[in-house]
Amino acid sequence: MSLHTDLGGDEAVGMALDRFYEKVLADSRVSPYFDGLNVDRIKARQKDFLAMAFGGPNRYNGRNLHAAHERARQQGLDEEGYDVFMSHFRDTLEELGVPETKIEEVMAIAHTGKEDVLGH
Repeated sequence: MSLHTDLGGDEAVGMALDRFYEKVLADSRVSPYFDGLNVDRIKARQKDFLAMAFGGPNRYNGRNLHAAHERARQQGLDEEGYDVFMSHFRDTLEELGVPETKIEEVMAIAHTGKEDVLGH
């Protein structure tokens, strides 16, 4: 079984993204990165991206991580902002009752994209 399946598939990933974005959009440290953007569209793309990254179906046809975060980097996204996003991501998984071993797997996969997101 894949991590995607272990986490509950598309439905569970979608629920986690809904909760994650509630946190992000309520956080003044990172919410400005989404001003003027269609967050529902971002969530749909991210759901497909995460399905692929977690070993589920590969339906992702969006930009690579570096290109997808170019606007945010131009707005000042840095290591501190990245850590805020990752903290909200971990908190969301914990709130949803994801076992710690699975959270560690998810976070390890998420961190593999850090260099691309930050443009290093």
